[in-house]
Amino acid sequence: MFSLRSGCPSVMTAEKSGPVINGKPEDGRDPEGSSSSLDSDEYVYNERGMWNNKIEFILSVAGEIIGLGNVWRFPYLCYKNGGGAFFVPYVIFFVCCGIPVFFLETALGQFTSEGGITCWRKVCPLFEGIGYATQVIEAHLNVYYIVILAWAIFYLFNCFTTELPWAGCGHYWNTENCVDYYGENATNITNPNATSPVMEFWERRVLKISDGIEHMGGMRWELAMCLALAWFICYFCIWKGPKSTGKVVYVTATFPYFMLLILLIRGVTLPGAFDGIKFYLYPDISRLSDPQVWVDAGTQIFFSYAICLGCLTALGSYNSYNNNCYRDCIMLCCLNSGTSFVAGFAIFSVLGFMAYEQNVPIEAVAESGPGLAFIAYPKAVTMMPLSPLWACLFFMMLIFLGLDSQFVCVESLVTAVVDMYPETFRRGYRRELLILGMSVISFFIGLIMCCEGGMYVFQLFDAYAASGMCLLFVAIFESICIGWVYGSDRFYLNIEDMIGYKPVFFIKWCWMILTPGICAGIFLFFLIKYKPLKYNNVYTYPDWGYGIGWFMAMSSMVCIPLGIIWMIWKTPGTFSEVQTFTGKILFVEFFKVDKKTENTSRKVLVIYKKVYILI
Repeated sequence: MFSLRSGCPSVMTAEKSGPVINGKPEDGRDPEGSSSSLDSDEYVYNERGMWNNKIEFILSVAGEIIGLGNVWRFPYLCYKNGGGAFFVPYVIFFVCCGIPVFFLETALGQFTSEGGITCWRKVCPLFEGIGYATQVIEAHLNVYYIVILAWAIFYLFNCFTTELPWAGCGHYWNTENCVDYYGENATNITNPNATSPVMEFWERRVLKISDGIEHMGGMRWELAMCLALAWFICYFCIWKGPKSTGKVVYVTATFPYFMLLILLIRGVTLPGAFDGIKFYLYPDISRLSDPQVWVDAGTQIFFSYAICLGCLTALGSYNSYNNNCYRDCIMLCCLNSGTSFVAGFAIFSVLGFMAYEQNVPIEAVAESGPGLAFIAYPKAVTMMPLSPLWACLFFMMLIFLGLDSQFVCVESLVTAVVDMYPETFRRGYRRELLILGMSVISFFIGLIMCCEGGMYVFQLFDAYAASGMCLLFVAIFESICIGWVYGSDRFYLNIEDMIGYKPVFFIKWCWMILTPGICAGIFLFFLIKYKPLKYNNVYTYPDWGYGIGWFMAMSSMVCIPLGIIWMIWKTPGTFSEVQTFTGKILFVEFFKVDKKTENTSRKVLVIYKKVYILI
């Protein structure tokens, strides 16, 4: 029923008291008597750690949500979907989906002081599958996201030279089709198979990409070593939980802003920069009639806000009980979207310069995703004076942007497991060993993506395992669970108890109606408009490749219905008995301990009229 944080003992939970019938536990004990046992060790959680201050929480969340997608996806979506007109659907989804779900997950973690799985067990065991779904997505994400860091580290090592290796042809990995062109020469190419040196460096030096997923080829040991280095750094960023994470984020969350500012100043001073910015922002209102524009806006919100991954719940769980998470969430959401907007100026000013130098339209150089980070931007810096310096700064920014997103995701998964088995992992160095075990397993799985055919596997993970479709599916059930099953009114009372006042009423309506409705609409659009993945819009995967992709996608989504079926099956009683019981108003006393002053205050909880047996 009502679960509390560390230091605020849980009086009645499904696993301790059993289902509630007519205001009493199923075993017949008087709930009023439960307060007498509050002094026993049975109700005291082991120490799980907290943030030392609010800044550590803010920086940790900022580091998680402000990542590579802010730099390489949002600006391109603006250009692709009508420039400034794209902000119309983006702001609508920001208000109706982004902020409500972001706040829901953070507040839930702070209220329960639990990780991504046990938080749902506390408020509604019927929907505990939501927690498992988020952690499955996160496990997939932990395996493939860090591969991007390995690529960036590889590029960074190649920046420490007087001439960038992708600046020209003549290297052992270049082919006879390599053409070192720019300026007017770009329009005089007659070879239809001509390729640029930056493209050949990416495909033939970095990836050594094979013909398809059917031909995985040999291991790229240089990439494997970069991947090992990335995991080594990640491990020591989180091995002591919030104690180490809270210190590391002072660097990892702030350094990218300095780099972004430097690159922005450099970008807007280049010739042709404002042509690129014009393409980025020029509004095309007619694009708003295209449903794909609205879908892109919605999925970008879910990608960039790290919602439905359990990360926000885990980070919020280390807050003090009375932290104003509502104010924090509003500020962090605005910071995230503001960063995406500013990053667009830094990226498109450079792309405008690149188009100007090559005498080609901006459409010919605009890229998103890995194409922007490892092809378009590296090519642009070769046209600048002191190109190794700017390349070094750019890849350092990418590494720091991706690093804190990665280690926070790993920390969230570890938190979920530790909170499920506290008696096992909150002893000695077992938590550190758990992190080490997860890191090693994820590293060895990720080695598949360091093979010559690894890029095809990476694309499968990106398009299916952690796709917007999976996130939308989870968001639908999160909103339904809190808005209707647990009850938005009850959750508002919980929030009021934490922060001292109720949030704006609109968020409650979002949880109940707008968020699940919008997410369901986009989810159906995904299914209706589904097109099989193609690498570079050319290579078609074999059927078994698509099968693997759908298996990874379903591995998370199936957790929710299976969790519901399992909970109903194992709960005694008829189906109607399992659904609801009407009971008396229940008063339960509990003690709230202030960790700083050690003062203990006595409070009374009121659980209203309708009591769900599975809540």
